[in-house]
Amino acid sequence: MTGPKKPPPTIVGVDVGGTFTDLFWFDEAERRFATAKAPSNRGDEAVGFIEGLRRLGPIREMGAIVHGTTVGTNALLERKGARVGLITTRGFRDVLEMRRRDRPRTWGLWGDFVPLIDRDMRIEVDERVLADGTIRQAVDLAAVEDAARKLVAKGAQALAIVFINAYANPANERAAATAAREVWPNENIATSYEILPEIREFERSSTTAINAYLQPVVSSYLDKLGDALALDQFGGRFHIVQSNGGVMSTATARRLPVRTALSGPAAGVIAAAAIARAAGYSNVITADLGGTSFDVSLIAGGASSLAAQTTIDFGLVIRTPMIEITTIGAGGGSIAHVDKGGLLQVGPESAGSRPGPVCYGQGATRPTLTDANVVLGRINADRPIGGKQARLDVEAATAAIARHIGVPLGLGAIHAAEAIVRVANARMAGAIRLVSIERGHDPGRFAIMPFGGGGALHAGALIGEVGLSSAIVPRFPGITSALGCVIADLRHDQVLTVNLDLAGLDARALEARMVEAGREAKRVVDAAGVAVDSVDVVYELDMHYLGQTHSVATPLPVTLDDNGVEVTEAIVRTAFEAAYRKQFSQILSEIPVRIVSLRTAAIGRRPVFDLAALAPGPDLSLEAARRGTRQVWFAGGWREAAIWSRLDLPIGAVVEGPAVLEQPDATTVLDPGLTALVDRFGNLIIERISK
Repeated sequence: MTGPKKPPPTIVGVDVGGTFTDLFWFDEAERRFATAKAPSNRGDEAVGFIEGLRRLGPIREMGAIVHGTTVGTNALLERKGARVGLITTRGFRDVLEMRRRDRPRTWGLWGDFVPLIDRDMRIEVDERVLADGTIRQAVDLAAVEDAARKLVAKGAQALAIVFINAYANPANERAAATAAREVWPNENIATSYEILPEIREFERSSTTAINAYLQPVVSSYLDKLGDALALDQFGGRFHIVQSNGGVMSTATARRLPVRTALSGPAAGVIAAAAIARAAGYSNVITADLGGTSFDVSLIAGGASSLAAQTTIDFGLVIRTPMIEITTIGAGGGSIAHVDKGGLLQVGPESAGSRPGPVCYGQGATRPTLTDANVVLGRINADRPIGGKQARLDVEAATAAIARHIGVPLGLGAIHAAEAIVRVANARMAGAIRLVSIERGHDPGRFAIMPFGGGGALHAGALIGEVGLSSAIVPRFPGITSALGCVIADLRHDQVLTVNLDLAGLDARALEARMVEAGREAKRVVDAAGVAVDSVDVVYELDMHYLGQTHSVATPLPVTLDDNGVEVTEAIVRTAFEAAYRKQFSQILSEIPVRIVSLRTAAIGRRPVFDLAALAPGPDLSLEAARRGTRQVWFAGGWREAAIWSRLDLPIGAVVEGPAVLEQPDATTVLDPGLTALVDRFGNLIIERISK
């Protein structure tokens, strides 16, 4: 069974950011939609979450809510997770601290790393499983119970159990978890065989520890949201976006909170990929500029890139599939300052939602990127996005920039504001080059898709600075991540270490493991209760030549069906050589090949979202969209820029820069020398004016 075919009457995507909570409401039956923004409440995100939902209508009438969250990511970055205890095999207490011996600064002589679990909270017990799964020594259950009691007494709120070689045979770890539950005061127990049954003890230890670290935080957050929704009599389905761009149930999110890291940005990439495909673009670089960060991801050939492993912060390694996203601290709320060397810096510190930029009038004194855009006339002070206040305080922003940036650099306020924008643009361009040029991609073959509240403010400058072909500005840039929540398929990933030689492969044994893993992943998808059209099970092998440390992800051209799955040594070898050649341009045909791990993904295909539903109506006109002109600063001088109501522009409308296109959720700045065309979906296609 694949769950109900009929979609819920309405679905709402909710993306909680550092400054705003963005929402997209859609009634598929009647093809109606609505958007909303509400100020985020840092520390109690449920407030902005519920306020935003109420702006869209009665919560009790909503059929499904899909939520992209950064609660887990923020807890990791700010080190505000739970106090965790670890029970591990004797002799392996310090795996988390030893890591892979990498350094935060390649050429630095000093570097500090503080593991998520303090050393006195890591306790060893006697047990041993060999690499082939043989149990040499059964776990000492009395020692496990004693260790658990000691950790509770020390204030542990969650427990991680990580035994060496548990991936090969989880019996000892499973028995230890059963014993620990007899004395542990809550449900927050994470075992490595459930989180990551894969070879490599550090990555498995790190991922399990992070899962335990986030479990109380994410569970408490979901409890708050659940209670708040219950008060408004919500009786529909509530789901969470994963870092791999899929959707999971809240029950899975509580059990595997490590999969919520980068949840919000991943939803934005999913929406961007769908918008780009519909608009006829297969190569796109997404650029999500929010209040705190600038998140960049590359979509090549219409497909986003999944990474098997991600480092959230130095030493915090998560080995679970995630959309590859590069993040820098260069959001609208990033604070501009002059460092001790006299250089202008923008970020990474952010003003967040409170106090926010100086122009918000909430007591901030240090200028931000948003303040600079307001002072330069790029943001309309009389029509701020999100409805945080009636008018932005241009005078206060100007004074703050003059004091903190202008005076130290010997610049007037306007030139100081321009310098802030140029430095921020340079940092953003660096992130784009990192995901394109440094990975072998020519940015001239890619369009940029800016979204978030501030992305479209900087798209024109980035086209010129990086050499991108064009820009695609979605019809609702500020709520693109919320739209992604609505679009995303259901997904569940699993990994299993197999350690098989390719030569003489026992294909039937591999098939049996694939069938078992596929059916288990499919059960998780079916249990979520999300409306899907079908469930596909796809497979990937981690493979390498003998002697190599790192493996190559090898997609298999097979899928699970009613007859199981069929693979052969030839199929696997052909797939591996194609993947290896694509990555390294050659193969090493004389060296034996080994299959390290089997990766399985069950994908519940949701009804295709028709983006034509967002298109401008037939009764719009260019004249009705005009809003006069105003002075805007471009490249060292004031220019008279045309002001347009972006959502009132008809399909086929062409606007030339300098211009500013305003809408409730975002502002698009069209630099001189650029032109924008409204396509049939309402996207703005920005290109250079042909000479």
